[in-house]
Amino acid sequence: MNEAGWSGRNIDRDAAAALTEPLTDLVVRAGAAIMAVDRRAMAIADKADGSPVTEADLAADRIIGEGLARLIPDLPALSEERPHPVRLPYRGSFFLIDPLDGTKEFVAGRSEFTVNLALVTGATPLLGIIGAPALGLIWRGLVGRGAERLRIEGTSARAAEPIHTRTFPKRGDPWIAAVSRSHGDPRSEAFIASRPDVIRQRLGSAVKFGRLAEGAADIYPRLAPTSEWDVAAGHAVVTAAGGKVTDAEGAELRFGQGRDGFVVPEFIAWGDPSAATRRY
Repeated sequence: MNEAGWSGRNIDRDAAAALTEPLTDLVVRAGAAIMAVDRRAMAIADKADGSPVTEADLAADRIIGEGLARLIPDLPALSEERPHPVRLPYRGSFFLIDPLDGTKEFVAGRSEFTVNLALVTGATPLLGIIGAPALGLIWRGLVGRGAERLRIEGTSARAAEPIHTRTFPKRGDPWIAAVSRSHGDPRSEAFIASRPDVIRQRLGSAVKFGRLAEGAADIYPRLAPTSEWDVAAGHAVVTAAGGKVTDAEGAELRFGQGRDGFVVPEFIAWGDPSAATRRY
């Protein structure tokens, strides 16, 4: 990656469409590498922020990093495992990668961990791919071209089916909020609790974005800081599926701009965009 920042070319929608299959292949291969790691015997270390990193994180990151370098070497790629110093903002397209989102879930032996890969153009996620190898699923979306869910079969993704977010339930009917299994926070809980008739669906990692995009949940609020590589792929998938991702005030999120480094202070992912302005 260019450590002095990036002001290079933009990848448009047609070019992103041409990259979708090879990028999906990288996500599938990274997921296979994660699944090949013996969780009972793997090495686990703590990063500077206290979060865990395993050999599975590093194996997946290596596959994606090397694959992107071969596929499109002139585009910068920022990974959670390689957050090198950069001079922001990014003015061209770039990749945002979380090679193993939900490391705590992975270490605990659960299935809700993902490989997240996003292509950001104009500070907005354009293409997102979320792989959930233990669930055998891929969610992917290209903004303006729709979203789909695929099944992982062996070393490839097959059986693509279109997905779409659902209309928010009528007042008085139950609605589903996707909430974090391992990273709850008081503001998100207060936001949910202030709205009646809610059913909480506790999930790990970017699986929450996937369930929202396929119409299995209505909203995913995260009103506490997280990182851009945790959000970007899900942002693209939900948006492509007909939803919307904003901050708590309804403003658009901007990626790679450097106001808070690579931190997303808060976000709310809405399956039904009209719900963002609805009163309860």
